[in-house]
Amino acid sequence: MNYRNDIRNIAIIAHVDHGKTTLVDAMLKQSKVFRDNQ
Repeated sequence: MNYRNDIRNIAIIAHVDHGKTTLVDAMLKQSKVFRDNQ
């Protein structure tokens, strides 16, 4: 079986309005998954 090395799973647990989406967006942008205009 072939295994991929480029897949990562993360879990972020926090209360509502504590910046979870902002954190994930920043992580994806830093890893170059998002373009600057996304």
